[in-house]
Amino acid sequence: MKFSTPQTLKQIANILEINFVGADNFPVLGMNEIHVVEPGDIVFVDHPKYYDKALNSKATIILINKKVDCPEGKALLISEEPFNDFNKLTKHFRPFVSAKASIASSASIGKDSIIQPNVFIGNHVTIGKGCLIHPNVTIYDHCVIGDHVQIHAGSVLGSDAFYYKNRPEGFDKLLSGGRVVIEDRVEIGSLCTIDKGVTGDTTIKEGSKLDNQVHVGHDTVIGKKCLIASQTGIAGCVVIEDEVTLWGQVGVISAITIGKKAIILAQSGVSKSLEGGKTYFGSPAEEARDKLKQLANVKRIPEILKQINQQ
Repeated sequence: MKFSTPQTLKQIANILEINFVGADNFPVLGMNEIHVVEPGDIVFVDHPKYYDKALNSKATIILINKKVDCPEGKALLISEEPFNDFNKLTKHFRPFVSAKASIASSASIGKDSIIQPNVFIGNHVTIGKGCLIHPNVTIYDHCVIGDHVQIHAGSVLGSDAFYYKNRPEGFDKLLSGGRVVIEDRVEIGSLCTIDKGVTGDTTIKEGSKLDNQVHVGHDTVIGKKCLIASQTGIAGCVVIEDEVTLWGQVGVISAITIGKKAIILAQSGVSKSLEGGKTYFGSPAEEARDKLKQLANVKRIPEILKQINQQ
C-alpha cells in the first residue's frame, strides 16, 4: 500500500510514538508484507527467526522489536509490538469508512456497465466499461475492476485477509488495507469470495474464469487465461502463472507458485510449488501418471500379501 502523500521517518515514528534509527527526513512511501516490499516501504518483523530476512529485504524501513545494527541506506522503527504498530498504520492511512449508500458516491462505473439490483459497491471502487454485475454482489472499498468483467450473483470481492497472530488471550487480527484488482474480461461465478491484500493487491489477470464457489486468499496473483473450477480453495500469497487449470475442489497451500499451463486434477491438494506444463493429481499433488501408478500398486497389496503368505 502506497501512502497518498509521502511521509518522513519522523512523521511515522510520531504516529506510533516510538523511537527510530535514521534521518528525520528519511522518505517513507508505503507499507507492505515482506514478499511484495519495495524500496520506500515499511515491513514489520517480530520474531528473531525472520530478522535477517526483513533487514535484507527490499524494504528500506524495518519496524522491529529489537535494537539491531541498521543496514546501510535503511532506517529502523523500534517497537515493542511491531504487529500492533503495523495495524496502527493501516488504521491511520486506510481507515474504515462506513457506507452511506448501496453504491458509494466516490465509486466510478464505466460506460455501458450494468449493475443489477441489490449490488453493494463501496468507497473508491473503480469499475470499467461493459461490465455486468449480477444481483447481491458485494464489492468492498478500493476494489479495481477492468473492462468487460462479469461477476455473478452473491460473490464478494474485497473481504478481509485471513491473517491472525496467536496470543495467549486469543487470536489478534492483522488488519487488511490492500485491494482486489480484477483485469479485463475476467468472469467470476456465483458465491465466490476474493480476499483483499493485507497491504498489497489480490489480482486476477486478463481473461481468467472462475467457476461458482471459488475462494481466493489475500495477496494471491492468478495469471492470464486461467480456469478455476467449482469449490477450489486458494490460500494467501499464491502465484498462479498464466493458463493454469485447477479442477473442482482443489486445495492450494499458501505462499507457493504453480507454473504456467499446469493442470491440477479434481480433489488434489497442492502442498508445494509445482512446475508448469505438467498434469498433477492427488494429495499431496504429484505428476498424475506417477500418482495413478501408485494407486494401482496400492490395490495390488492384498494380492501381494496373499502370495507372500502362500510361500
